[in-house]
Amino acid sequence: MIDYNSQINQEVLRLKPSGIRRFFDIANEMEDVISLSIGEPDFSTPWHVRQEGIRSLEAGKTWYSPNRGFMELRQEISNWFDRHYGVQYDPKTQVLVTVGGSEAIDMCIRTLVNPGEEVLIPEPSFVCYVPLTEMTGGIPVVIETKAEDQFRLTAKALREKITEKTKLLILPFPNNPTGAVMRREHLEEIAQVVREHDLMVLSDEIYSELTYGSQRHITFSSIDGMAERTVVVNGFSKTFAMTGWRLGYALGPEPIIKQMTKLHQYAIMSAPSMAQYAAVEALRNGDSDIKYMRDQYDMRRRLIVDSLNTMGLSCFEPEGAFYVFPCIKSTGLTSEEFCEKLIYAEHVAVVPGNAFGNCGEGFVRVAYSNSINNITEALHRIRHFLSTL
Repeated sequence: MIDYNSQINQEVLRLKPSGIRRFFDIANEMEDVISLSIGEPDFSTPWHVRQEGIRSLEAGKTWYSPNRGFMELRQEISNWFDRHYGVQYDPKTQVLVTVGGSEAIDMCIRTLVNPGEEVLIPEPSFVCYVPLTEMTGGIPVVIETKAEDQFRLTAKALREKITEKTKLLILPFPNNPTGAVMRREHLEEIAQVVREHDLMVLSDEIYSELTYGSQRHITFSSIDGMAERTVVVNGFSKTFAMTGWRLGYALGPEPIIKQMTKLHQYAIMSAPSMAQYAAVEALRNGDSDIKYMRDQYDMRRRLIVDSLNTMGLSCFEPEGAFYVFPCIKSTGLTSEEFCEKLIYAEHVAVVPGNAFGNCGEGFVRVAYSNSINNITEALHRIRHFLSTL
């Protein structure tokens, strides 16, 4: 018998499976489950975008794209970013099209972080940052964000974690799982610390267009002096309901994008061609689609926050993404216990907060990327579940 564990990379063996997928998998094996666990839009990709992808296939445009992505798409990404956020990137040298935002994150960390260097990661946050850092030989350093700060990263908390080994700060805002956002005044405070300590920044802005209220999203690279220090990661999955198309991008200084592209050449080569043609159409003519979906999410957001607070599950009002992060400590259950009992008793799937870092214990993530009817029924079931405890 082969001892496969001795044959497998030990760093890979030590990685923990994603805590998000566990409850998604349980839900898939049960009937009549309402899943508020996965961050995937319930909208179909807008028809005019799908049509462009279909046209590219019918025309036989199924060949490889250039490694960095079709120039037409890179130009549209550059135009879109300038139009929405007022920051200009050279499509020839400062834009890289990737297989989802996840690949862009991986390429960025691998390009910037040497073994032994520290990466600052605010938590709770998406599950990939710590393991990707570990796989580079980097050292993840967690910065705990707190409910009383609306889960924003503060300059004070950032300063306390910086050492002579600190290389990279990851800014995951709007945030998954908390829905927290960073407004301009908060970003300027962070930028001051970044300048003082000569840090690089990975700004994961995949939920940028799902920002609610009168203030729109501010990209970190628009803050004075930050464009030269920042790789911005974004994509099409959340903004245009294009999760299955697997298309993202990175924007940043030419020398960094050049090296990320080299890794991309060997690991991936190029993103899917038909997805790129569809993405051009989304960027050119998709602003009304974004507004419609954002308005729908906003309505669901207000419903779910009000309902959870009424039930006694205290929940700050998230201003971005499509998640709420209620505190369940009043139930006396751990996050895992709450989620397990809820799915088996009421067939509602949510995700334990500790899946997003240890400081998420005592919370659960509830996604409102589901229909208003399903959300309403799920809230009814959660209310009944709480009455039985």
